[in-house]
Amino acid sequence: MSELKAAPKAIAGPSNFLDERLGGANFLKRNLRKIFPDHWSFLLGEIALYSFVILLLTGTFLTFWFKPSMMEVAYDGSYAPLRGVMMSEAYASSLEISFDVRGGLLIRQMHHWAALLFVAGMMVHALRVFFTGAYRKPREINWIIGVLLLTLALAEGLTGYSLPDDLLSGAGLRITEGVAISLPLVGTYITFFLFGGEYPGEDVISRFYSLHILLIPGILLALISAHMVLMWVQKHTQMPGKGRTNQNVVGAPFYPAFMLKAGAYFLFTLGVVSGLATFTQINPIWLFGPYTPADVSAGSQPDFYMGFLEGALRIMPPWEINLFGTAHAGTLPLSVIIPALVPMGIIMTGLALYPFLERWITGDNREHHVADRPRNNPHRTSIGISAMTFYGVLWLLGANDEIAANFHVSLNHTTYAGRVLIFVGPILAYLITYRICLGLQRSDQAIISHGVESGVIKRLPHGEFIEVHTPPSDDIEAHMRGKEPVPMLPVDEDSSGIPPKGMRGPIGKLRGRMSKAYGGEKIPMDDGHGHDEDEHAAIGSGGGEDRSITH
Repeated sequence: MSELKAAPKAIAGPSNFLDERLGGANFLKRNLRKIFPDHWSFLLGEIALYSFVILLLTGTFLTFWFKPSMMEVAYDGSYAPLRGVMMSEAYASSLEISFDVRGGLLIRQMHHWAALLFVAGMMVHALRVFFTGAYRKPREINWIIGVLLLTLALAEGLTGYSLPDDLLSGAGLRITEGVAISLPLVGTYITFFLFGGEYPGEDVISRFYSLHILLIPGILLALISAHMVLMWVQKHTQMPGKGRTNQNVVGAPFYPAFMLKAGAYFLFTLGVVSGLATFTQINPIWLFGPYTPADVSAGSQPDFYMGFLEGALRIMPPWEINLFGTAHAGTLPLSVIIPALVPMGIIMTGLALYPFLERWITGDNREHHVADRPRNNPHRTSIGISAMTFYGVLWLLGANDEIAANFHVSLNHTTYAGRVLIFVGPILAYLITYRICLGLQRSDQAIISHGVESGVIKRLPHGEFIEVHTPPSDDIEAHMRGKEPVPMLPVDEDSSGIPPKGMRGPIGKLRGRMSKAYGGEKIPMDDGHGHDEDEHAAIGSGGGEDRSITH
């Protein structure tokens, strides 16, 4: 394929027109040639970005017909089983969108699938950034913006999920009201702000509607813009490899390579969302019926991203504290406050603070533009997997009624098991992940030292059969040799037995011990023994590290 030397005429003409009036040619020339690295995991964040665009487009369509009102009306639409049933205007208009608006059901389902994909894309993108250490200096602010985006995405999902005012969303809204009103000091104010008075009131749908289509999307749009601008200015991280350093970026220019890839990937994301909306039913609100505070449907489950809070509520013991020994002075419902605040607080606060805690422990104040392989920082990877296990256990227990019903086990037993697993699971995950990381480091060290198994069996002069190893490719070897020891503070005492400055008080000693455990080189990467076949044969016959076949 011949290289593109000049801009196509269709682009060059309008560009010249704008440049003669706005003078942006130099700005465009400089930024259109910006280099972007290439790695499949970098596409995870783009899934979230493109899903957000689809959400804006489909959400705009839905606002033309949705009526955010709780005024009681008699349904007279085309869905016969509910005809004549009294319901809110919000629910009636949601049914109208689903059955009487041309393409309405498709767009509504696209909106719901895109919302799920948006949150899922943000989660896996955050995991990629965490496990590769891409949040390190100078990207700490962008990392915090990402954590805020994820938090707001959960709130956006919750408000959107409640708008149809069907029985399932109403059950979730009832839980939300219970959590809000249980918060000490501010609970009643937050509840009054959201519901406009006693639950469910007549204002909650209109207030959630304003939050869902104006306030939260506006903040999301501003934060996403800031996220992208910072990424553009600070340049994208790249995986270790041949010729890649902290001072350069190896990849393809934004125009035309990355622009074409991004456009194609947006269309791919749009195609996936459209396919899901076409062939996979989601949230059939007409089956649930209109919401009434006295009813709840069996098997009610929230969307996946709220499942961990549901699980926390289900496994929590029924604890409460009566202030001054009497309920008249006030009651703290710990069975609601703890599951509502603690899991979310641990995950989100932990994510926001981790870059600064890691820098405090390691003393690493350098800029990092080359990402880590997860195995090369085993403690960080173990912490991440441990947090995922904590989240996963809660998420799984959010469906403990379904587990009990489908596997024919006691519901109480699933709850008791969850109360144990929520503590034991993360610890086991940490220990297992740490050993796996060290094992993978040893595997890399073995490949560097002895090469890659070639599948060629060779018989040595003394009769032994060995499998010949070949050197890894330059790219793979450079990828492995991109490993750096995890930085560590100077913690050793001098000849007089005096610890370094800053390591002398209780906090300093704690910091020193944590740095010594977290940092350092766990499995050193040696220079290898060479990759010559004959040399390898000699190693194989004597070292016993190669896979050999003997008579």
